[in-house]
Amino acid sequence: MSSLRIGVLGGTFDPIHVGHLAVASEVRHALGLDRVLVVPAARQPFKASEDLATPQQRLDMCRLAVAADPQLDVSDVDIVRGDTTYTVDTLTDLAATYPDAEFFFIAGADAIAHLSDWREPDRLVTLATFVAVGRPGHESPQPGSPHLVVEAPQMGVSSTEVRRRLRTGAPVRYLVPDPVAEYIVQHCLYLGGSDA
Repeated sequence: MSSLRIGVLGGTFDPIHVGHLAVASEVRHALGLDRVLVVPAARQPFKASEDLATPQQRLDMCRLAVAADPQLDVSDVDIVRGDTTYTVDTLTDLAATYPDAEFFFIAGADAIAHLSDWREPDRLVTLATFVAVGRPGHESPQPGSPHLVVEAPQMGVSSTEVRRRLRTGAPVRYLVPDPVAEYIVQHCLYLGGSDA
């Protein structure tokens, strides 16, 4: 029996939006993965500002976002561990949960270009195959890169833009899944603060 092929899409997801879901779906299809796990970070080392939603709220929104897609799931492994999230810890914990799985870590091409700056980069590449996804305004990895490359639809939406729109009263329908939009309203998220 062949092992499960699992994609891992980590991030702050503050909030999760349709661009995240499009990337997860495209990579799953392109690489023939069994499923993609969305893994919200407790706290990311490269994000200095405080999250505007709590880790539990971001986890809740991720679960709402993927509920209708049986090929996407959410893992709370980073939030349960707490503290700063490093990819090496995420993949180590997931490998313990899915010991027979083959992992594909999905990230923007701009982030993967700096993989050598991540914690324990030599160990990282033994834990997962890294999948670089093109992002607006960033070049794709060069041919011959050791990482897989998937061209995903460019949605032109970001969590920063969603938060800005919510603060100014602009609509976010079609930028985030409807259940996520309803959750944001119900919990009065992103109405204050600034991303400046």
